[in-house]
Amino acid sequence: MKRDEVSEVQTISDHNHLDENANHVGIGWCGLLSCRLQLAPVEVHLWQATLDDWLADNVRHLLSADEISRADRFHFAKDRNQFTAARGFLRTLLSVYLGIKPDELRFSYSEKGKPSLDELQRSEINFNLAHSQGLAIYALSHGRAVGVDLEYVREDLGGEKIAERFFSPREIEMLNSVPVELRKDAFFNCWTRKEAYIKARGEGLSMSLDGFDVSLAPGETAALLMNQKEPAEIARWTMRSLPVPSGYVGAMVVEGHDFKLRTFCLE
Repeated sequence: MKRDEVSEVQTISDHNHLDENANHVGIGWCGLLSCRLQLAPVEVHLWQATLDDWLADNVRHLLSADEISRADRFHFAKDRNQFTAARGFLRTLLSVYLGIKPDELRFSYSEKGKPSLDELQRSEINFNLAHSQGLAIYALSHGRAVGVDLEYVREDLGGEKIAERFFSPREIEMLNSVPVELRKDAFFNCWTRKEAYIKARGEGLSMSLDGFDVSLAPGETAALLMNQKEPAEIARWTMRSLPVPSGYVGAMVVEGHDFKLRTFCLE
């Protein structure tokens, strides 16, 4: 079935509004383009989308010249299409929240590389995205910082040498205490939570990954356990593991605690 043949949206009414009581919403492409999404100050919206060739073909025209240039630098078509789909869908999402045409959105970047809307289009909406192996996640919030990370669980990652290079001593100790058969899951829990945290802060690679501790044991609540230089950070952030398909691990970090998470999926 083609995307333009998918039913519009599970919970959009005849007036193109989402059901405010729905915690999870599946939306077809036509439904997304026809509705105006609302983001309340107490909400964080989490989106998931498959970055397939269909999506890339249908959003490439929305990209800026700079984004197209970045996409075309990828050697493999698969990587080009995934970058194109990820950026084009970001533009589409922001357009339905802000009421601005997707190709008119302009982005700026912090010193550490975190994207935001250009000053002339600046709004209370903050966003962050991550993608891996054909899947993308997007977090949008109202006036609060947010960061997400997504990783495909690869068999060639998750080794002791990588942990010793990037994890804190406490995290290495916790990782080694996890049963061997669960250790890879624990590694990716730790990795995605650390990445989501530094992305929420807008630090990028300038922040030392071994300077703070996160929980990592499978089944354990996601949490920032300690920031060695800034102990008050523990009270500032909420950390969550994300419901992503089998084979992936995702994490989100949101500023504050008083928010309601709503999840959406492009179908």
